[in-house]
Amino acid sequence: MLTDLVQIKRLGEKQRGENLKFRAWMKRHNFVERRFKAIAERVEDAIDCKECANCCRVATTQISERDVEQVARGLGMKKSDFLRDYTVKTDDEGLILRRDEKGCVFLEGNLCSIYEFRPNACELFPHLVKGNGSLLSRMWQMPDRAVYCPIVFNTLELFKKETEFKK
Repeated sequence: MLTDLVQIKRLGEKQRGENLKFRAWMKRHNFVERRFKAIAERVEDAIDCKECANCCRVATTQISERDVEQVARGLGMKKSDFLRDYTVKTDDEGLILRRDEKGCVFLEGNLCSIYEFRPNACELFPHLVKGNGSLLSRMWQMPDRAVYCPIVFNTLELFKKETEFKK
């Protein structure tokens, strides 16, 4: 399995068009989702996110009202203080966790300082095994995530092999 982030970024960008075609191709075919979840579980088990944490460095984290309540409570803060100090409102994504030069403001080294009460989007990431809706409904994000997440990159490659996708 490929875990080198430089290679994943290079190959993920190079294969973006192929991954977009694969995503569209998957939506036109019927597959048993549990086969794909089993593949994704094997990849997730083989790769330790704490060795990488690239998602926290690269991706933004959308947060819901429930996340705001949960994280503020976990930090022992009022919701208004948490919103002021740790979130930003964007036009395209809505409410997200604030970021600094290293990525997410809660990233310490390769670990999340609020892991026990992290937002739902973080808990479900990379949205292959767990997530809202079916796996196929979440496939639209995978070509972008394959550029920075070793789990997504390797899982997509195995999905293509499993389906005998013609590149």
